[in-house]
Amino acid sequence: MKILVLLLAAALCPAQDIAPKPIANKVDEYMQARVRLHKFMGSVLVARDGKVLVSKGYGSANLELDVPNTPQTKFRLGSITKQFVALATLQLEERGKLKVSDPVCQYLENCPEAWKPVTIHHLLSHTSGIWNFTSSPDYSKQWMLPSRPAKTMEKFRDKPLEFEPGSKWSYSNSGYILLALVLEKASGVSYEEYMQRNIFEPAGMQDSGHDTYEAVLKHRASGYAERNGRLQNAPYHDMSIPIGGGDLYSTVEDMLRWDQALYSGKLAQPESIARLFTPVKNNYGYGWTVDQQFNRTRISHGGGINGFVTFISRYPQDKSLVVVLSNHMNANPGVVAGDLAAILFGMPYEIAKPNVAVSVDPKLYDAYVGKYQLAPNFILSVTRDGDRLLTQATGQGQVEIFPESETKFFLKVVEAKITFVKDSEGKVNEVILHQGGRDMPAKRVP
Repeated sequence: MKILVLLLAAALCPAQDIAPKPIANKVDEYMQARVRLHKFMGSVLVARDGKVLVSKGYGSANLELDVPNTPQTKFRLGSITKQFVALATLQLEERGKLKVSDPVCQYLENCPEAWKPVTIHHLLSHTSGIWNFTSSPDYSKQWMLPSRPAKTMEKFRDKPLEFEPGSKWSYSNSGYILLALVLEKASGVSYEEYMQRNIFEPAGMQDSGHDTYEAVLKHRASGYAERNGRLQNAPYHDMSIPIGGGDLYSTVEDMLRWDQALYSGKLAQPESIARLFTPVKNNYGYGWTVDQQFNRTRISHGGGINGFVTFISRYPQDKSLVVVLSNHMNANPGVVAGDLAAILFGMPYEIAKPNVAVSVDPKLYDAYVGKYQLAPNFILSVTRDGDRLLTQATGQGQVEIFPESETKFFLKVVEAKITFVKDSEGKVNEVILHQGGRDMPAKRVP
């Protein structure tokens, strides 16, 4: 009788009450919440030991034609491109075409005198000191003009080095533009041809390649940006400009093939693969960041280019992979990738919930008004307009921030929050910007 009672009780209980939700269900629940609250659009993939646990698209690949995102949708990768270029460079070293210790001027025409100490190793690891041309205030004015690497090099060849090569780390798209030129000189073929024959074809990546506006590309996603709370088509960006640094496209399924090829030895010797993941400075190897997450080694990189943001995380100890490719600039793929990894490893994570503004005394805002320095050339300005509190980052528009407590505020135009930090006397001399899974402190400046 006792056994019968237990069986009846089990039959009457829903399955989810006696067993944990499968990973796929948890991921979908998490992603649906981000779609509702943050308008996420894109595709995600979670895999372990080469086996797909989740591969799904969310939102639209094209809003005008009402085409949904799928695992086969092609997205621009942005700076994830760099890891492919890094491996291509090490392939050429294996074949005796170059050495990463070679001076870069050995492969460049009209190489400036200041670059004589710069090696290929410095370019790969962002330790060259060469000025990052995409940091130029007028870079957005150049997006539409075709410019292959040799021409793009002219935009920064006369800039002085920012530091002695090898002494510091500073992210530089310029370095990877130069690597595309090195690749062409050393291999004797075009960048596009080399990548196709030596990376994508051996890895079985049939849905990846160099993006061009002219090509008719099946399943290509359109890129979107948000302005004043509304989505619009992202500004045109000619894809000849970021060759080597951000020009490639791919799918989440092809990114899994890339991940597996790095384990298999199809593309390079194990020693070369290991060098990709060996940090030089600032946890950065060759085209990859190497750090710790959830008590595991994480090998990752993000990307962003007009209308697209991306993130890939590899966890070699578990042979696990998380890929997030989005055609919505505000998607926060690094945060999404981190949360999907948390689901995969059974770690804590939060499902997105709507921000709720509370009522506070606007007189408090006077103590918050000021300028806060996030980086040497990046200031967060806070101003008051009657009962509203506004913020403006260097080079960006002014936006309102809304209180969820007396000291913590949220933005509606992007997924970000700002905390005003009071000292023992109640003065505010610091803010913390919470965005992209990072907490970034900024001290008050005059």
